[in-house]
Amino acid sequence: MLAPFSAPPASPAPPVHRRGAVRRAAATLLTGLLTAGVLGTGVLTAAPAAAEEDGAPQVQGGAAATLGGLKIYGTAVVHADGGDQEVAAGLFEMSVDGGGTLQTYGVDLHAPTQRDARYHEMPWSGTSLGANKDAGRIRWILQHSYPQVNDLAALARQAGAQGLTEQDAAAGTQVAVWRFSDHADVEAADPQAEKLADYLVGSARKMPEPQASLVLDPPAVSGHPGERIGPVTVHTNAGGVTVTPPVDAAISGVRIVDAAGRAVTSAADGSRLYVEVPADAADGSAELTVQASTTVPVGRALVSDSRSQTQILAGSSESTVSAAASAAWAEQGAIPALSAARNCTEGALEITAVNRGDEEFVFELMGVRHSIAAGASRAVTVPLQEDQPYDFSVSGPHGFRQRFAGVLDCRTQSSDSGLTAQTLSEPSPATAGLASDGTDLAETGGSAVTPLIAGVAIGLVLIGGTVLLLLRGRSTASRG
Repeated sequence: MLAPFSAPPASPAPPVHRRGAVRRAAATLLTGLLTAGVLGTGVLTAAPAAAEEDGAPQVQGGAAATLGGLKIYGTAVVHADGGDQEVAAGLFEMSVDGGGTLQTYGVDLHAPTQRDARYHEMPWSGTSLGANKDAGRIRWILQHSYPQVNDLAALARQAGAQGLTEQDAAAGTQVAVWRFSDHADVEAADPQAEKLADYLVGSARKMPEPQASLVLDPPAVSGHPGERIGPVTVHTNAGGVTVTPPVDAAISGVRIVDAAGRAVTSAADGSRLYVEVPADAADGSAELTVQASTTVPVGRALVSDSRSQTQILAGSSESTVSAAASAAWAEQGAIPALSAARNCTEGALEITAVNRGDEEFVFELMGVRHSIAAGASRAVTVPLQEDQPYDFSVSGPHGFRQRFAGVLDCRTQSSDSGLTAQTLSEPSPATAGLASDGTDLAETGGSAVTPLIAGVAIGLVLIGGTVLLLLRGRSTASRG
């Protein structure tokens, strides 16, 4: 059983180091220039102008949630070349779309969190955990500590501590996670919490990555009218899932069926689903959606496309999870189906392209022409820089258009970069002034608008310099 979510009110955010804010502001400016097409020819500049009209980008299935903030925490001390710094360490809380609550720990010590950031489940391979040989040990820690173990007296005895409060248990567990996720020199400020951290690190054993709470594989299929297009396999830890047919199924005649052609409204782990399209159907597409209520497995990674710190799941109430798969069909010509997954080992986005048509499917990506023969499939690797946002679409015949968007976040921000640790707590309010404990947010750099102000300032300096150069050139021309 999970510990009840009886979190005390969150304290104001401790200080955040200025240099980290300036670095993020510079990165924000650079991203803005890339998006505008000012610098080079990155992935973003290759995106069609109409990409924003394509709707939501394709995402993995599972839980989708909103970060509520750091709820149960203590203090830790990070030892780095630039000196020691105190940071908040403990449990975050998220609210799940459709109902449910998640408890998580951070797995990127030096990255900030953003208030109300949107998160979704992601395989380890799409995060910094994918290339971390100690990721399995982190899962062991989560399985054997708070909140999965909510008998704090028993946990204290195992750790050799004199006693543990919820704050001590959360802080000690987070410190142990950081030692493996970031390989950081960090210790809990409270002696009892530090004993717990030492015990967890010393006892941790490798465990396999947990399966997704709910996912459909593959997330995109294609075929001809008159066929059962698929199969799409359900993978879930839920006892059963609800299958929702396409919104216009009653008009189009498109049905979700099993291999025998029987209509399906519910399914289970391992079920193989098909999209049955009438033989006289016009070229088109439809979406198959499944939903369930279950607990999200401990150790699942959760990522945000807004550069908010990657999280790893420590506890879950009964929560709503969902997944979707698209199906496209056409009478003749190329009939593509595309899906994508982040590959942090390669530092790239891997696009799987399948063509179930009778003609070659040709598309261009980042200035490179790709072709998929009729009846064939192919993986296309799109290399990306760390922390680089991507948002592009692939177009095809019959009005086909698939959008891919996100941020490649594959590495933790190591203290070797010269940065001191960022504070892992509820992001500071955007308004300047004093926090409730008297901390001067303007003085400490704890305001959430600091990166934005710095980015705008740098942008204005660049724009101002350009204007001066233009005016100077114009003045010189006039004098000539």
